[in-house]
Amino acid sequence: MTNRIAITPGEPAGIGPDLAVLTAQHPPPNTELVIIGDRLVLEQRAKLLNLPLSLNQFCSSNSKPSSTGELSFIQVDTQEQVIAGKLNAANADYVLETLRFAANKVMVGELDAMVTGPVHKGNINDAGIAFTGHTEFLAKHCNQDLTVMMLATEGLRVALATTHLPLTEVPGAINKELLRNIITILHEDLIKKFGIENPTILVCGLNPHAGEGGHIGREEVEIIEPVMQEMQVAGMDLIGPLPADTLFTAKYLDHADAVLSMYHDQGLPVLKFKGFGDASNITLGLPIIRTSVDHGTALNLAGTGEANTGSFYNAIATANDMVSHWSAYEA
Repeated sequence: MTNRIAITPGEPAGIGPDLAVLTAQHPPPNTELVIIGDRLVLEQRAKLLNLPLSLNQFCSSNSKPSSTGELSFIQVDTQEQVIAGKLNAANADYVLETLRFAANKVMVGELDAMVTGPVHKGNINDAGIAFTGHTEFLAKHCNQDLTVMMLATEGLRVALATTHLPLTEVPGAINKELLRNIITILHEDLIKKFGIENPTILVCGLNPHAGEGGHIGREEVEIIEPVMQEMQVAGMDLIGPLPADTLFTAKYLDHADAVLSMYHDQGLPVLKFKGFGDASNITLGLPIIRTSVDHGTALNLAGTGEANTGSFYNAIATANDMVSHWSAYEA
């Protein structure tokens, strides 16, 4: 079967269009890549990169794998001219419209998954649009109260209990209800979308040394441990809470399917040290499959030909893998 993957190029002045053009030169097998963006931006970027690019109008009734140098295409107009490497807040809504369009196409079944290029959060906020990230935006668009951000690379998956919060707000955000819901989403999607029958999840403590039995913070004793015990009784294979400074060692990771980190910079530095440039960002808890790159817009590399496609290919491969597992589960 041919998987139909929606590609959103993200910030048009960044390397997202480059990644689409470069990926078109070596498209993954059995995959139709459907780019949702502005034709002129993509053609101009291909010209800067001195690479061939043919954009074929997307046809929902005729699916075939992308050929070398070709992408299927759905037009979304930018508001103003795009110059590689130069942000323009006038094009912020264009970025969000590509996301809406892609998500809608996947929700109605015309496409199988969406892979998103990097966006520039600051530029979107400068346009007067409140935006904290893909994860939160897609949760709202898909009418989900809660989603879970997870990054994955070879041998390691890290999910987050909280995402883009100031560190001072993290302890107050972690409560029993949140953890129950986060763990449930993570557990269910590891089964449904990754084909892991009985996933083992390592849970980080919030405080140094996982609180030292309550001597360095009470969150582990009062919140994390009771929730874990409750869910272990329900049959989930949860281990922890473990100190984050020792959890990320072979002793634990060799026997686990995922790690649940309490906050953004607790788990992601380890994952990015291990696999930056070859990892993907995955949103769990959506009624669709969405993956993304593990890096930013790299404005200084736009149009230079120096963008690294490793994470983009990984995101596409992860999406394809998730499509196959979810299809098998639902069958």
